[in-house]
Amino acid sequence: MMRRMRISITSALLASLLLTACAERKQDGTEASEQSGQDASKIRIGITFDTFVLERWIRDRDVFVDTAQKMGAEVDVQTANGDVQTQKEQIRKFADENMDAIVVVATDCYLLTDEVEDAREKGIPVISYDRLIQDVQTDLYVTVDSEAVGMLMAQNIQDNLPDGGNVVMICGPEMDSNSADIVNGFENSLQDGSWNVIYKGYVESWAAENSVKVVADAFAGTDGRIDAIMCGNDGLAGYAIRSLSERQLAGDVVVVGQDADLEACQRIVEGTQSMTVYKPINDLARTAAEYTVNLARDGVLSGSDSPESDVKETEDGHAVPYVGLEPVAVTAENMDSVIVDSGFHSREEVYLNVGN
Repeated sequence: MMRRMRISITSALLASLLLTACAERKQDGTEASEQSGQDASKIRIGITFDTFVLERWIRDRDVFVDTAQKMGAEVDVQTANGDVQTQKEQIRKFADENMDAIVVVATDCYLLTDEVEDAREKGIPVISYDRLIQDVQTDLYVTVDSEAVGMLMAQNIQDNLPDGGNVVMICGPEMDSNSADIVNGFENSLQDGSWNVIYKGYVESWAAENSVKVVADAFAGTDGRIDAIMCGNDGLAGYAIRSLSERQLAGDVVVVGQDADLEACQRIVEGTQSMTVYKPINDLARTAAEYTVNLARDGVLSGSDSPESDVKETEDGHAVPYVGLEPVAVTAENMDSVIVDSGFHSREEVYLNVGN
């Protein structure tokens, strides 16, 4: 069960707890920055990413680091390369180094309980970035509204198939709580109508080899009776469209994805992908960095450009302060206004293969 309430109800209590924890932390030893000879006044942030295989995470990293540095913080960036044990070790290392805050893009949202608890017991706030860590309390969850992403995907399929049709779902990992929210938003939006989900598969760890297998299974199990394909991200959409092209069906089947990757935007203007969901990654990473630095420095949840500040519950009932940015559906009709005019991708890049 998930519920939302205004963050103002909990922020005072959280700030008090954080300040108390920080005080306790300083009583049991000198700061890691002092021990290593670094500037003791600098905020030190550790951030661990699931992977940099996907295009978007490189952008997240660069904007987050740039924003934090401009606010006077140092950032230690690590990547788990899709391996949860590696990410566990990275979080433990950050905690042992007494970082002022730890930011986690979870490889597995359900297997980081001990590491997060250990860090918070040392007075270090832990931020769930883009994916909500489950079975443990974290200090903040910053993301784009994932259920809204799924709803936008469903809406595009409904718009293109008003009389219904057969839908294939190629979802992200089941252990990614973000993917689960997208699936919930998508299925809830399609439940009233004549759209039939005839296949549903999950891609473990977003890995390329797993993506290929799930797409192959989807086509093998549906006998070509596919009218639309919902893809957990644009990378999966690329695999799906490749399979459609091999069957001379590219452009005839509605394909939706998310992240507004450059190749997806190119496919949209070419006519082989119907839509992608633009997640304001620059704003997301900047907002996360601002909140993280302020939380580490002052023990206070504050930042700019936060259109929504609520509480999101984990599956086991932990109420986590939540900042959610709104996604935008991108089609050929609004490609210029959303993607090109914002500078997310250049016009030359987007229209490279169509000559516009």
